[in-house]
Amino acid sequence: MTPRLDAPRPRWSRSLPPRLTSLAVLLLAGCGDAETFPQTALDPRSDFARSIDQLQDLTIYLGFAVGLLVFALLAYILVKFRYRPGSPEPQQVHGNARLELAWTLLPALLVAVIAVPTVRVIFETQAEAPPNALTVDVIGWQWWWEFRYPVNGGRDTVVTANEVHVPVGTPVQLRLHGGDIIHSFWIPQMGGKRDAIPGRVNRIVFTPQEPGIYLGACAEFCGESHALMKMRLVAHERAEFDEWLRSEAAPAREPTALTDSAVIVGRRLTVQGACAGCHVIRGTTAVGRAGPDLTHLARRTTIAAGILPNNAENLKRWIDNPPAIKPGAKMPDLGLSEQDIEYIVAYLQTLY
Repeated sequence: MTPRLDAPRPRWSRSLPPRLTSLAVLLLAGCGDAETFPQTALDPRSDFARSIDQLQDLTIYLGFAVGLLVFALLAYILVKFRYRPGSPEPQQVHGNARLELAWTLLPALLVAVIAVPTVRVIFETQAEAPPNALTVDVIGWQWWWEFRYPVNGGRDTVVTANEVHVPVGTPVQLRLHGGDIIHSFWIPQMGGKRDAIPGRVNRIVFTPQEPGIYLGACAEFCGESHALMKMRLVAHERAEFDEWLRSEAAPAREPTALTDSAVIVGRRLTVQGACAGCHVIRGTTAVGRAGPDLTHLARRTTIAAGILPNNAENLKRWIDNPPAIKPGAKMPDLGLSEQDIEYIVAYLQTLY
């Protein structure tokens, strides 16, 4: 659930000046739960993310304890050694071996307490994927994500865009590639970010622990629509995931004699027109590779890399003028008539 921009101000903020209210909102923005702030690193839902969260808690608690100690000592010193009229000048001390030893050993001990679990987490999160891991190839493009699932022993590939589906309780290995420039893959509730670099393969391995939809985005500036390069991870129970993968492996549905004429016209315009030069629709003559695979487009909850809900109105807006929605989008304005766009949308909405 996304916070409403027009929601009334909280009661606690109504008595604060506007500048203080803005500062309070910024400070508290990272403290909400996953329902209020869904793209959060503070609500881990995988083993990888929980390891990082526990390490972060340790450093926060230790830092808080050190802060309390320092301020308590400072308060004691300010009170005990405060200036009093008529008091003699304090004795000047040059060096204190015990004090110097304490403030050398104590930080060293704190560093060791943090370093040991840090090294352990580094080895955990960099470990090789187990043999039973699901492997998915992730390719970052300007400005969308492609997900490729090797199936049938690697002989075939299921391809989708901007939504990666995974089974709960099964290790997942994402192999990250940069399709054009450097991007960075980050779904906070699943774990740390990893760069997707052209010519190099990076990996991230994690085990999703709860079903749900988890939001992510590119975390490396990659051009003018960087902020519009979003994605979703959908975690299913195993049986549900297997059914999804089987359905995705099937070719696009063919129109039948009972199919609406608008759908038939839309199919012809799509698979024989400019769309086919950039998009794949398996089972048709559309075999382009420059844009997302559209074989099962109607199953996706969003379009345009997660920035628009997948419905007829938004599909029309996107096909009519993509750069108006996503500046610099590689998909051009094709100059299609309003009627042709309606036909194409009618066909795309049958691609389940």
